[in-house]
Amino acid sequence: MIIPNDIEQRITDRAGACIARTAVLGGGCVGDVRHIELADGRQWVAKLGPTRAGLAIEGFMLNYLAEKSSLPVPDVFLSDDDLLVMAYLPAEGPMCQETEIHAADLVAALHEITNDTFGFKCDTVLGGLHQPNPPTASWLDFFRDARLIYMATQAHQVGRLSTPLRRRLDNLAARLDNWLDDSGTPALLHGDLWSGNILTANGRVNAFIDPAIHYGDPEIELAFTTLFQTFGSHFFDRYREHRDIAPGFFETRRDLYNLYPLLVHVRLFGGPYVRDVDRTLKRFGC
Repeated sequence: MIIPNDIEQRITDRAGACIARTAVLGGGCVGDVRHIELADGRQWVAKLGPTRAGLAIEGFMLNYLAEKSSLPVPDVFLSDDDLLVMAYLPAEGPMCQETEIHAADLVAALHEITNDTFGFKCDTVLGGLHQPNPPTASWLDFFRDARLIYMATQAHQVGRLSTPLRRRLDNLAARLDNWLDDSGTPALLHGDLWSGNILTANGRVNAFIDPAIHYGDPEIELAFTTLFQTFGSHFFDRYREHRDIAPGFFETRRDLYNLYPLLVHVRLFGGPYVRDVDRTLKRFGC
């Protein structure tokens, strides 16, 4: 597949070198992803998408993580609405015990970075979807309004979440204080932490990609890593060496927090994720 001439020109202008060859890479929920080898041997990755894809925001988020944290992320060379160009970092082999331990060290350090309020200084994106981040003093209010209710509304408006299911979600949202409180401190979160966004090689994490950053309760990040079995016991045992995980997380709060990524998947794909939302709501009596 050929890169459009105007995109190729912008990349070569930034690189100061011609493109020798390209190859399609996997992933890219919101656009095409290409491995680019420049004539001087440098290897870059280009994500191409429509202006609504939020690629400029993605580049901003990667730069924010690079500036504010020790989380490894690819260097960003070009960040526009329709084009994001980054350093190429290899991903080789599956997640292993050593990788999980290394990831736990990195994620725990990320969660030590705090803020005065939940949310962020601007809205971000998650899987190409708008993610609102209004600065909010209360975690319960933020999770209810800017996460659950917002994404349920989006899924309902496109016809992927039925009206009865939406009403049950609203019922649960009104009762969140039965399970959550405001005792946590706003921590910097990657925001989309699953195996597809973690590049690993030789028992180490090379980079975390595709962030959806905001300041939130770290438990929502930890919960998402269990939804698609990104990490196992090695990660959580190591994470606990750095930071406590309060009682009740695995038994109750994990499923509550995973309603948000499930609603994101309902909004994007519908299908079996609707049944997962239904099952979770029933578990909480809604």
